[in-house]
Amino acid sequence: MNFFKSFYYAGRGIASALGQRNFRFHICAAAFVIFFAAKFYSFSAERWAILLLTCSGVMAFEIMNTAIEKLSDKVTEENSHRIRLAKDCAAGAVLISVIFAVGIGVALFWDVDRFRLIGMYFSEPARLAALLLAVVIAWAAVFLPEAAPGSKKKHDTKNGKQKQKDN
Repeated sequence: MNFFKSFYYAGRGIASALGQRNFRFHICAAAFVIFFAAKFYSFSAERWAILLLTCSGVMAFEIMNTAIEKLSDKVTEENSHRIRLAKDCAAGAVLISVIFAVGIGVALFWDVDRFRLIGMYFSEPARLAALLLAVVIAWAAVFLPEAAPGSKKKHDTKNGKQKQKDN
């Protein structure tokens, strides 16, 4: 395989993951965390490395979870104990990475004095409005693509669940 083609395929995989609500959520959460770290904290190179590795780790686990789900759905649509277990394990890996990411975030960011400074910064109405607008935009980026007309979902009447079409 051509070396540069591998980057194309990887990019295509990331673009595909953007179709998943949970991946979009993790991207938005990472963006907010990185913004707050850059704006209000003076992290050392080591702390930045920890923060960025933590964010990328969660997103990487989410992409692997999506890959396992997509492959499992392609292998069989029947209820299979092994397929369900594989999907549950992949989702569990994401959950473990998120729990530890929250713990790392607490360790990196917990500073009551800094919280007061952040509160004072956002006490200015324009800054608070900008933050609220950013939250609304992030919410829309996470949740609205699935509600859009023509989204790739159809209703599976057998299981009573939403099911994504395989392209």
